[in-house]
Amino acid sequence: MASNELNCIANKLEKGLVKELTNNPGNRFVNILVLRELQSNAVFTTNGQDADVVTLTVNDGDRSVNYSPAIMFMRKQTGSDRRFGKAMLRTLLDVECTMQVNEMCQECLDCVLYGSAASKDKKKTKSITSRVMYDTAFTIRDNSVIIEEKFQLAPGDEYAKGSTTTPREPDFFNPGVMFPCVITLRDATFEELLFVLSITLKNKRYGAATTRIGRIKNHILGIYAGSEEGPSNLELTTCVIKKLGKENNQRLEDVVTSSTLDAKSVMKHTKSIFDNLISKEHLDIIGLKEDELNKIIKFLNDGHIKDVFEVQNNASKTFINSIT
Repeated sequence: MASNELNCIANKLEKGLVKELTNNPGNRFVNILVLRELQSNAVFTTNGQDADVVTLTVNDGDRSVNYSPAIMFMRKQTGSDRRFGKAMLRTLLDVECTMQVNEMCQECLDCVLYGSAASKDKKKTKSITSRVMYDTAFTIRDNSVIIEEKFQLAPGDEYAKGSTTTPREPDFFNPGVMFPCVITLRDATFEELLFVLSITLKNKRYGAATTRIGRIKNHILGIYAGSEEGPSNLELTTCVIKKLGKENNQRLEDVVTSSTLDAKSVMKHTKSIFDNLISKEHLDIIGLKEDELNKIIKFLNDGHIKDVFEVQNNASKTFINSIT
């Protein structure tokens, strides 16, 4: 994409971006609307065994239903994204940084954007607040139809043996599970936005045991900028449920317990609902048009982003070293 096209898009997002890094927080936000779609089994737990579940009520006028979605905590999202981002910087720019809590460099693009609390050099350690905000993501369907309990048997090769306790494996999310969610950047530069978009587009593994499972397709549905955050993941998810019920003339119970959902339909509704909520709630936010979004996504290849990331990485280092 020509640089003037990129500049035009950046100018449209101007209200949510900063021209250069600042140490004084302001109200500039960019919201990235994403639908995460599982393309294999995945494991999302906090205790290593059980899927995290909450109970919610969805009300659509005269109809309401209690359902128990499984959730994907923000740590499951940001941890995977940060690992991917640091690996990307390591590959493209030979940046020496790590996810080890006390050994981060605290001056690369990732550390300055996503935050860092400690480094190997205690004399230079700074507390850097993250400017990328994730939130808990909720499944559209009830946990009872999307989670499978699997058991591992290890019988050995003897004909007969004594009784043994069967070890239980973690709860597995099934393929096809979808999480509507928003990633929000605060006081970020356009280059930092491209960094997060590149991670979101290219990172395809989340949760535990990602060398074998956890494949996810991140559908980037929209980019919005303004002086405030957009609608929440919870609001998005419940509205998608209601929309699917009306579209298919189904009860809400039938939607949340359906065996499958059409990803294209969910993507369409997630985008339209986000747009409608912005208008309904009079939020000071504007979004990119579909062709502008597609131009940015097309730009996010290694040949283009290497130079962009190098410029921002140098700017991040200069900025953090100027803070005493």
